[in-house]
Amino acid sequence: MRAAVYRGPNDLRVETVPVPHVGPNELLVKVAACGVCPTDIKKILYATVPPPRIFGHETAGTVVKIGGRGASVLRFRIGDRVALHHHVPCLDCHYCRHHAFAQCAQYKRTGITAGFEPAGGGFSEYVRVMPFVLPGVVKIPARNSFEEGAMLEPVNTVLKAIKRLALLTGDNVLVAGQGPIGLIFTKLLQLRGINVLATDLLESRLQLAKNFGAKWTELAQSPTCKTLDFGKRILDAAILAVPSGDALEAAFQRVRGAGQVLLFAHTKRPNPTIHKSNNPSILPAGFWPADLSRICVDEKDLLGSYSADFTLQREVARTVFSRRLDVRSLISHRFSLEKAAEAVHLAAHPTSGSLKIIVTN
Repeated sequence: MRAAVYRGPNDLRVETVPVPHVGPNELLVKVAACGVCPTDIKKILYATVPPPRIFGHETAGTVVKIGGRGASVLRFRIGDRVALHHHVPCLDCHYCRHHAFAQCAQYKRTGITAGFEPAGGGFSEYVRVMPFVLPGVVKIPARNSFEEGAMLEPVNTVLKAIKRLALLTGDNVLVAGQGPIGLIFTKLLQLRGINVLATDLLESRLQLAKNFGAKWTELAQSPTCKTLDFGKRILDAAILAVPSGDALEAAFQRVRGAGQVLLFAHTKRPNPTIHKSNNPSILPAGFWPADLSRICVDEKDLLGSYSADFTLQREVARTVFSRRLDVRSLISHRFSLEKAAEAVHLAAHPTSGSLKIIVTN
C-alpha cells in the first residue's frame, strides 16, 4: 500500500509499505479521510519523535477485515463505515480513577498503526486497529460523510477542555484564536448558552466566528475589551487556542476574580535551558513571567487540557452527526495521499483562506 512516511525533520515521503497484518480481535480499516492535526505537524517539523513513522490520527474509513471473532469485535461487520479513536485509557489506574485519562500509561500507547512505531497511521491506505482502542470506534451514519467522521477526534478534544471549566449559562468567555479548533470552541460554547468573545489576527476569521455563534469579536491587535460595545461585562473564563504568551497575559488581565484561564495550544515544550534574566524578550519560548498574586489573591485558575476523552465519544458523535455542530464548513482543503506533504505544509503555514486540512484516499 501507499503511505506518507516520516523520515526526519520536515521530511515526509510517499512510499510503498506492507499492508498491516491484523491479529485476533483487531480491525483492518481502509482509510477514506484523515485530518491534519497540529500535533502531527509539530512532530514532523521539529522531529520530536524518531523516524520512521506514519502519522495521522483523525481517521475515518471502512472495515475491510476482522481478525478473529472475540467479544470486542462482534459489533463490527465488513463494510462498516467507522471513525477511529487512537487513545483509550485503562479506566483502572491512579490517573483514570482521577479522570486524568491523558496521563494513563495505556492511554499514551497509540492503538492504531499503518506500520513502524504506532503513530496513528491515517496518512496511508490501510490501518490496523488494536483491541484496546476498539471501545472508541464509532460507526458513521449513512447520511454522514467520512470527513465528518474524521472530525470526531478534534471535536472530542475541545469538548473535554470545555468540561474542565466551571461555566454557567450566560457566562462570558474569551476564545483566543479562531482557526478550526477555536471555531469549534466558539460553537460548542454557544450551544451551551455561553456568550463568546472571539479574537484573532484576521478579520476573515472573525466573520467566521460570528457564523459559528460568537456574540462579540475583536482583532487580537486591537485595544482591550473596554473599546467593545458590550457594556461592563467581565469575562468569566478565557480559552487559548493559540500558543501565545501575549494572549495568556491578556487573558489573565481580562478574566474576573475567581475566573479561569485554560491553555489548549501550548503543547510544544520549551528548551530546558532557562535564561536567568528579567527581560521577557529573551526568556525561552513558552516561559510566562506570571504575577502569581493573581492566582493566589484573585483566585484565578490556570488550567490545561490535552488530547481527547473517549467517554465523551457518544456525545461528540451526536453533536457532529446531528450537525448541531456542522463541521463540514470547517474543511477548506483536501489533498490526496500523494500530496500529504503539501497538506502538512499548508496546515503548518495557514493562509486567510485555509482552515481544516484533510488527506483523502
